[in-house]
Amino acid sequence: MAQVTVTINGRSYPVACNDGEEQRIEELARYVDAKVKTFARELGQIGESRLLVMAALVLADELADARAESGGPGNGAGLDEDIAAAGIENLAQRIETIAARLETVHI
Repeated sequence: MAQVTVTINGRSYPVACNDGEEQRIEELARYVDAKVKTFARELGQIGESRLLVMAALVLADELADARAESGGPGNGAGLDEDIAAAGIENLAQRIETIAARLETVHI
């Protein structure tokens, strides 16, 4: 099992992944970081967990839109989109886990 360290909103997070997935995780993290930075610019630093939750919700919305456009996962259409959507969904779940941990630390 491999591990990469990703940076989101200036904070580093170690992330475990399967061997060979490191570059993809780093790409996804840059995408999430861009979303979080956009929210931080628009709303200010409203708290790490809230920024991450907002990013996760936006990513989930994008995932739902991608699935609707491709006719849903597993139908053979839009296979690349399904793979990307699955990666985004996995990352969104990881972000939600991190956000939950941060929320309990900041209480």
